[in-house]
Amino acid sequence: MTLFSLATKNMKGNFKNYLVYFVSFVFSIVIYYTFVSLQYNEKILDNILESATMAFLFLASSIVLLIFVAIFILYSSAFFTRKRKREVGLYSMLGLRKKTIGRMLFYENLLMGLLALVIGILFGTLLSKLFSMVLIKLMGATAEVDFGISFEAILQTVLVFMVIILFTSIQGYRLIYKFKLIELFHAEKKGEVEPKTSLVSTIIGIILLTVSYWLILRPFPEELTGTYVFTNYGSALLILIIGTHLFFSSVTVFLLKVAKKNKARYYRGTNLIETSQLMHRVRGSARTFTIIALLSSFTISLFGATYSGYYGNEKASEEEVPFSYSHLSKGEEFDTTIEEIIKEDEKHPVMAKVTIPVIEVDGELSFELGYEAQPFKLISESTYNQVSDALNRDQNVSLSQDEVAVVKPRLTEFTDSDFYGKEITIPNIEDTSKLTFVDMVEGSILPFDYPDFFVIVDDEIFNEAAKQRTPLVYKAYEVEDEKTTEVTSMKLRALIGEDFQVPSAYYLDYKSGKEGNALNLFIFGFLGLVFLAATGSIIYFKQLTEANEVKPNYEILRKIGVSKKDIRKSIKKQTLFVFGLPLTVGILHGSAILYFTSNFMSNLIGTNMLVPMITAMVAFIGIYIGYYLLTVNTYNGIVNK
Repeated sequence: MTLFSLATKNMKGNFKNYLVYFVSFVFSIVIYYTFVSLQYNEKILDNILESATMAFLFLASSIVLLIFVAIFILYSSAFFTRKRKREVGLYSMLGLRKKTIGRMLFYENLLMGLLALVIGILFGTLLSKLFSMVLIKLMGATAEVDFGISFEAILQTVLVFMVIILFTSIQGYRLIYKFKLIELFHAEKKGEVEPKTSLVSTIIGIILLTVSYWLILRPFPEELTGTYVFTNYGSALLILIIGTHLFFSSVTVFLLKVAKKNKARYYRGTNLIETSQLMHRVRGSARTFTIIALLSSFTISLFGATYSGYYGNEKASEEEVPFSYSHLSKGEEFDTTIEEIIKEDEKHPVMAKVTIPVIEVDGELSFELGYEAQPFKLISESTYNQVSDALNRDQNVSLSQDEVAVVKPRLTEFTDSDFYGKEITIPNIEDTSKLTFVDMVEGSILPFDYPDFFVIVDDEIFNEAAKQRTPLVYKAYEVEDEKTTEVTSMKLRALIGEDFQVPSAYYLDYKSGKEGNALNLFIFGFLGLVFLAATGSIIYFKQLTEANEVKPNYEILRKIGVSKKDIRKSIKKQTLFVFGLPLTVGILHGSAILYFTSNFMSNLIGTNMLVPMITAMVAFIGIYIGYYLLTVNTYNGIVNK
């Protein structure tokens, strides 16, 4: 028997134990190949507005994925090292030289990696069209995706993963040189002592988690500065990490010891077995649980926030660019040209046309706004009501000469009480320079252009102000089915230029936002699946290693009369604890971060965060339930035969 055939035989014999690792490895290769192939897909890049952004995002995400996969593979290999030590020691006792055993392990790992690489690239190639169609669908693009093979993507995938495979194979080769023969045979007999903890570290862990949640969830100050964000949320993140580690290493141990002191419950049924097993394993799991809980929380929050952006893109675009088309008047000839282009589009007839005069003035407020509002932008009462009617808003205003209303500035949390009864001074208007705020209305008028502070005044006041300063005149059009006005919007973009800080056509802002959010959703969705699959696999490996080590203990339990049914029930409880604890902590952390995100997205833009939050958590729980059931069956099959 040659070394190569022995390595092949070992790989087949251990394949059941390696299956989850192998599947996770293949899945990671598939996702990496998908990202790289989409990065090189010229047909998709040519049919979207955000082509440069897409190429950069896929490049960056492929690097992040590669780093994570490399860490995951090395981490997974370490779990199998302990299981293989006894086998390696047996080969050494039979007279095989260390060099020969090292080569065998090298071949074995290399074969496993090459097989995963071939299958991953094969599935990636077959599924590339499906993933491309998913991305195109999310973006709302109309490009036809053909089945094709990206040789650049294949070459890049082979090169980067061959480096990882060779590195892990060399690590396997070095296994025989790292340990003495006696250590190899007694590797599985090294138990874990009952961890020590103290009430002080337990209390500190709880306090740190409480403080981190308070820092994350407390309301924003009136003036949100970069220093505040860095100090407050940077501290919250650091405290959250330390607190999470103390929770698993101290708080959890303390609670298990408290449960152990309850003798009536401790000696009932198989509770003694479960509590003792968890007590002796929690020290080695604390760091793993911390990493999994934190990674899971960031995955949930990123996916939830990304889905929220995609989910609320239409409403956000309506706020950014309220009319289908808007432009600054630049003379009768220019305005006529724009109008003719719009009317030529018979598929999108004009439903409303509004002329919006705006006067920019340097006025004064009788109170501190905490918002840079100069110069104020004045519009007349009648103009605002025309805009409201054209956009089907049920929010008209009625003002007297000494009254004004304010349009709620974008991305602020102002309420009526912030303005009601307070005064604004408009220069060069006789006898009525001081006007009183009586209302605040919501809904923008023109595409965003900072400063975004519109004041609605009585028509006579507006006409008086217009004598002192010539208004800027904007033309706005509302057309049917504005989300499909690609051709007309592209024509107008070339003519209008940069009248605002955002696109002047609703379609351009909507499409750009949808493509950007779709890219983020696609990338974070697949990266999240890889992260969850990897973290679930890590717990599975850890439980599998433990099952092989404690198998003799369960044999003793069966001999003293514990039924197989009770043993399986005990395994279910322990596995539920191992999966449920980091799952619960990850969901709680993720919910807190999503709540923080909702302060921006829900309160400011109006995005509904409930559906994205539930979607992210249900997907997360569903994946972990699958791993839980698989682990229970595998664990039971090892120890309960």
